[in-house]
Amino acid sequence: MAGQQVVTMKRVMASGVFDILHTGHIHYLCEARKLGDELVVVVATDRTVRKRKHEPITPENMRLELVRALKPVDRAVLGKEGDMFKVVSEIAPDIIALGYDQMFDEKELRSQLAERGMNIQVVRLGHYEDDLDGTRKIIRRIIEWHKDKADTEGAMQ
Repeated sequence: MAGQQVVTMKRVMASGVFDILHTGHIHYLCEARKLGDELVVVVATDRTVRKRKHEPITPENMRLELVRALKPVDRAVLGKEGDMFKVVSEIAPDIIALGYDQMFDEKELRSQLAERGMNIQVVRLGHYEDDLDGTRKIIRRIIEWHKDKADTEGAMQ
């Protein structure tokens, strides 16, 4: 049709564990959202978390619900077991946003996407510096707090 302009939406995909939500997650998702018109977040399954990181503190369905409720997130889905490119294919993003500390080699990821015929831009986002910007930092702080409290209570007896 003459005179009509076609509007193309840019879909951004982000992924993560999101075990204990913190400001680092919020920064990552806000920055990812700025890259396009729609942000789809893939939340790692419990099984994937166990395999790659640690025993999850919160179950996958709870983590998925929390991520879905976040303002920058348009849609959140649970990851798939096995081939991670299956979920990428289903989401069909224009851009994959990687967090500063995610264990993906950008060149290798680009190469694997190209091998599968997926023309997707890969962007590594910057680090957000905050006192408690990581799950492990929060866990350490809780352990320290608990230990200090136990030491104080023990000294009072």
